Amino acid sequence: MAEKKILVVDYDSASLDKISKLLNIHKYRVARASDGLAGYEAFQAERPHLAVVEAMLPKLHGLDLALKISRESQGRVPVILVSGFYKGLQFRQEATNGLGAAEFFEKPLDAGAFVAAVKRLLRDEDDFEDDLPDPSAVIEALRRRGRGPAVSPGGGPPPQKGHLP
Repeated sequence: MAEKKILVVDYDSASLDKISKLLNIHKYRVARASDGLAGYEAFQAERPHLAVVEAMLPKLHGLDLALKISRESQGRVPVILVSGFYKGLQFRQEATNGLGAAEFFEKPLDAGAFVAAVKRLLRDEDDFEDDLPDPSAVIEALRRRGRGPAVSPGGGPPPQKGHLP
């Protein structure tokens, strides 16, 4: 797996440290910012694979930052919004449907669920290919069910109808 870079933007230094350490433990590189404007500048300079954004930020509101990241990256950089202020199902739906956030977490974070979401959102193409079955096993299974390409006893293509081998 290629090392992934995550931008973490939070005005609260303790929360910024906690999220950064949690991501570092899981071998992610972390770029940090403590306000929305610095977060936007870091997004442009660092080109992260994912952004974790506190909803309440000084200088550029976190909701605005999330929307800018989502729009400017054309959705290629997933945004996880976190908040100790905004809570509940209604805000979660607004964050994920209207603000371009891929996920929303209330503080204090559930570390296990948070890391699982990060991993899901950053899933590598290599990981995707690892989940796929071996092509020859699929062909063999289809052949046994009568739905795959037939193979002649010699291993080559089957004889065409009306032609003798």
